[in-house]
Amino acid sequence: MNESILGQVFLFGSIILIMYFFMIRPQQKKQKDTKKFIDEIKKGDDVVTIGGLHGKVYSVDGDTVQIELDRGLKVKIEKSAISLDFSKKSTTTK
Repeated sequence: MNESILGQVFLFGSIILIMYFFMIRPQQKKQKDTKKFIDEIKKGDDVVTIGGLHGKVYSVDGDTVQIELDRGLKVKIEKSAISLDFSKKSTTTK
């Protein structure tokens, strides 16, 4: 009886460990990378918003960013609306 309980505890512990390494840990790393990217946005960076707008950072003011979509066309957005994944893809394909 003790062996079966010990085996179940080991199995349950293994499942939790596997879930941590394959689900929780990568999500935490992605959140950390996204926060670092948003904090380091500066004038002149090429970015893509979550909505799909491509532009260049014109100015940064606290939690908002002005991006220039075309000559003279500037849009003010929240930093959190900038996509890390799409911005990385956009700069690597140019």
